[in-house]
Amino acid sequence: MKTQLVRLGNSRGIRIPKPILEQGGFKDTVDVRVEHHRLVIAPARSPRQGWEEAFRAPGGSTSDELLLDVLPANEFDREEWQW
Repeated sequence: MKTQLVRLGNSRGIRIPKPILEQGGFKDTVDVRVEHHRLVIAPARSPRQGWEEAFRAPGGSTSDELLLDVLPANEFDREEWQW
């Protein structure tokens, strides 16, 4: 779809038709960036969106062993640490 750039003060803007807004899931705020000489407009995400799912996803290791039991003792462990 081609659309005209409209003057907005010293800037330019575009009008996005309602069906495209609905199809793209756009609300009041969007993320705008340039990728490979293209303007990308995406629905705005909350700053930590997806973090909980990523935290709960299994990691690369299937073992739950503690690293403290695997690592050899260092000078601090041998001389200064008190249990």
